[in-house]
Amino acid sequence: MTPDVLAELVRAAASDVLTRRGLDLTALPADVTVERPRNPEHGDYATNVAMRTAKKVGVAPRDLAGWLAEDLAGREGVVSAEVAGPGFINIRLAADAQGAVVGNVLAAGEGYGTGDDHAGCNVNLEFVSANPTGPLHMGATRWAAVGDALGRVLSARGAKVTREYYFNDAGAQIDRFVRSLLAAALGQPTPEDGYAGAYIGEVAQEVVAAEPGVLDLPESERDEVFRRVGVGRMFESIKRTLHEFGTDFDVFFHEQSLYESGAVDAAVQQLKDSGSLYFADGAWWLRSKDFGDDKDRPVIKSDGNPAYIAGDLAYLRDKRSRGFDLCIYMLGADHHGYIGRLKAAAAAFGDDPAVVEVLIGQLVNLVKDGKPVRMSKRAGNTVTMDDLVEAVGVDAARYSLVRSSVDSPLDIDLDLLVKRSNDNPVFYVQYAHARLASLARNAADLGLEPGDAYGLLEHPREGDLIRTIGEFPAVVATAAELREPHRVARYLEQLASAYHKFYDTCRVLPMGDEEVGDLHRARLALCVAARQVFANGLGLLGVSAPERM
Repeated sequence: MTPDVLAELVRAAASDVLTRRGLDLTALPADVTVERPRNPEHGDYATNVAMRTAKKVGVAPRDLAGWLAEDLAGREGVVSAEVAGPGFINIRLAADAQGAVVGNVLAAGEGYGTGDDHAGCNVNLEFVSANPTGPLHMGATRWAAVGDALGRVLSARGAKVTREYYFNDAGAQIDRFVRSLLAAALGQPTPEDGYAGAYIGEVAQEVVAAEPGVLDLPESERDEVFRRVGVGRMFESIKRTLHEFGTDFDVFFHEQSLYESGAVDAAVQQLKDSGSLYFADGAWWLRSKDFGDDKDRPVIKSDGNPAYIAGDLAYLRDKRSRGFDLCIYMLGADHHGYIGRLKAAAAAFGDDPAVVEVLIGQLVNLVKDGKPVRMSKRAGNTVTMDDLVEAVGVDAARYSLVRSSVDSPLDIDLDLLVKRSNDNPVFYVQYAHARLASLARNAADLGLEPGDAYGLLEHPREGDLIRTIGEFPAVVATAAELREPHRVARYLEQLASAYHKFYDTCRVLPMGDEEVGDLHRARLALCVAARQVFANGLGLLGVSAPERM
């Protein structure tokens, strides 16, 4: 019996109790919850439904809890239900009812943990979106891992997800990049506001090799070649790095296309026509304060050129025209102001601001030998995705970046991530899967197959592992709803702990001449289920589930 099935059982019992006693059924909360108590001695699960309902129906919480516990105790699959504290109900399940979770996992296979709570939602998930002016830095690397995992989690719960990368290939930063390439090609010092790092010289050489004689062209033509070829080479390098990191995109959207197609002009005109823009001090301003922003934003500057937000407006309008119900932007720590302005942009176009969600990721720091790692051989004074992968590998890099909430700055200990010990979270989880794979191979050699005598799984360690397995679908659902894929990683660490404790206590395979029994088969089924959940969970994070370690 999974937690959601038990919650339905509790709600049905509560409904029956209220009906029998002539109490108001509408007082019963729609979201009845059951949770595992911190102390296993208090039962398998606990619910606070009596405390949430009692006041509304005019009875004491412990009285309602007592009536409900009596009803639950007589329900199939429930061994006992007892009142605790001010009105909690502690519930113990029969081993066979609890063990049915194992059968559910085996039946669902790769589909265990999926659901349809986001079915029908067409999501545009924009992440990374680093300027094509250099290799991907650590902030972009964090988004590459987290964004891809979030896309997997949302898809698992039924959403149609389009992963999109927005290339800022227009504006001042591209101009600085081009000037830096030219300086390197001409053997001149890096411009004061330019980009440094060995990669600038590498890209400059590629431009010259691809376009012989480019340095002899008139200045305007030369600059255009360096812009076109240099940005293109950087663009391809970024895409290749992302692919090797396990992060691929469905759409690469170029900012420049918004200006070339007239989309920016069209968006501005639409807002003028609707009265959402006003003219003051020689510029056109968005009435963003009217839509919840902290100030009005200039859209067309007094010199007649579009401000940066003009592209943002056109881009949001373009996303909505492509049929996306939800537009999620994953932005860096210095983009807090974008939350208000993007929601205001949606409102200005007549949309519910809720169609826009902005997730802000905090900084990542690498630590080695107890000291910050700051330098990259190739990119100058920054650490890149390639540097991190070279140091610890793709799996460890992705897992370490996903396992913490993006709301918090993250320190990554490179020394820890290369250790093959339980102190290393990714090793701890992957080793549990590898251990289960080894167990499966040994069982196959013995001709032992899983069995369904789940009622024999009565050991406390078996029960703890089963209950942990049963929580997986709810964890994935919550991760999708809250846009927090780190919940999956933390869950897998709890599952690994439960499995290792089970493995150290409960013998699965027969020893010596011991006769194979139903308990061996049931425990093997439990192990097969655990292995499936590890594989499913790691897959949601874009991390491999190794067969051997």
